[in-house]
Amino acid sequence: MSAADNKKLISDAFAAWARGDGNAFFNLLAEDVRWTVIGGTPVSRTYTSRDAFVEGAVKPLTAKLAGPIVPTVRDIIAEGDKLVLQWDGRSSGKNGAIYHQTYCWVMRFENGKIREGTAYLDTALIDQLWA
Repeated sequence: MSAADNKKLISDAFAAWARGDGNAFFNLLAEDVRWTVIGGTPVSRTYTSRDAFVEGAVKPLTAKLAGPIVPTVRDIIAEGDKLVLQWDGRSSGKNGAIYHQTYCWVMRFENGKIREGTAYLDTALIDQLWA
């Protein structure tokens, strides 16, 4: 697949997510994706499968939120098999914390699936949800 194809996959997935389909992005992850969440937060580490990422990062984070994250794409840059996605996610914590996160995800695609990803984000906001 081309860089343009990968860009369309991400764009379509985030549009679906914004309409309420929270699984739209996660369906793009390869089963054996290698996904790293930077920092020293409770969810920061490298996951070696989609299931491990969902169980170790997505579900614990979602459990701390009062509602789903509403995504807004800022920019998508694609070249070859690499794609950089800058986006904002808005929600709030069950503990009252405001969760207005800015993410930068760097991903590598293979055959229409995300094989590798690194999530750069404001780790202090994650820590506030666990406070």
